[in-house]
Amino acid sequence: MKETFDKQVNRRNTGSLKWEVSEGELPMWVADMDFETAQNIIEAIQKRAKQGVFGYTVITGEWYQAYQKWWRERHNFEIQKEWLLFCTGVVPAISSIVRKMTTVGENIVVMTPVYNIFFNSILNNGRNVLENKLKYEKGIYSIDFEDLEEKLANPQTSMLILCNPHNPIGKIWDKEELEKIGSLCNQYHVLVLSDEIHCDITKPDCEYIPFASISKECRDNSITCVAPKKAFNLAGIQTSAVVVPNEFLRNKVNRGLNTDEVAEPNVFATIASIEAFEHGEEWLEELQEYVWENRKYAEQFIEKEIKGIHAVPAKATYLLWIDCRELIGDSSELCDFIRSYSGLYLSDGREYRNGDGFLRMNLACPKERVKDGLERLKKSIVAYEEWVCKRC
Repeated sequence: MKETFDKQVNRRNTGSLKWEVSEGELPMWVADMDFETAQNIIEAIQKRAKQGVFGYTVITGEWYQAYQKWWRERHNFEIQKEWLLFCTGVVPAISSIVRKMTTVGENIVVMTPVYNIFFNSILNNGRNVLENKLKYEKGIYSIDFEDLEEKLANPQTSMLILCNPHNPIGKIWDKEELEKIGSLCNQYHVLVLSDEIHCDITKPDCEYIPFASISKECRDNSITCVAPKKAFNLAGIQTSAVVVPNEFLRNKVNRGLNTDEVAEPNVFATIASIEAFEHGEEWLEELQEYVWENRKYAEQFIEKEIKGIHAVPAKATYLLWIDCRELIGDSSELCDFIRSYSGLYLSDGREYRNGDGFLRMNLACPKERVKDGLERLKKSIVAYEEWVCKRC
């Protein structure tokens, strides 16, 4: 199957957000893979499309069973059918849950640097962002629990949005960390909204832990957003699930999703999810191996070939978080320079807050494309330092 992942798919002129770039530019920014999804998913969608009738679609029993089986067998977490709610996407779910479960003017805690769209979901709905800045020492990120408790204890704090595994740093939170988060949130009556969309892109033989599986108090005080979209490259299909074990919370979330009209699937949404979870495991495991080879190659290349920057070690996601703080200047300037000089399009660490001096690179593409990106990065860093020195 390596040939599948080596295949150079031309996505230009297809309406792709990622590839809406100038000729000669190489986009390695947004979390969108350049691989074709599993063949069984493609065939299932094609089969449905051939029917030629695209009417309103219901959530089938197979959809519930697919999620239940996947989390039971792959993640050792038993999900009851009634806990599952369909949503068109994790971001729509997060925004809807913020609106339904919190009040305008209240505080929502996030651990930064973190997925930048969380800020949109909070600020666009009139809530306040409270940053619990992750500590970064000797290449390792950790939670500042003293600061976290202070933020959670604020009477105006009503929610914590957890990223598990954590984007962009690629961290898998361990059982002890999740237990402590859950205990503090329970103590201060703060609801946990856990985004676990990256859970199936991990280092081979390395497992993530669902937040709701940690304890009864974590289960009853949490809402979890999951989907096959990152793992199987199905973002454009618009399909996800919200897991809400607590019946009281679930009724409110369900009402919010329906009020916001994001609870109805398109004609391919359930089919793609079922095929991914029922028949896509072998494809996914080969993808994990391929992506991790890309990561190892990138880490070694940066260490040997590019002075002044360092790859942050990670165990999850296909995103490489790059420490560029030894260079003069800031990450926004650097990011813009790299794109203008070499055409390499990366994400600026500032977008994720508490990420100035870092860049994010998407490694979910054929290895030849990764090599191209790294060569462009190498040339750009050399040129950038020369350019900065001339300005001094």
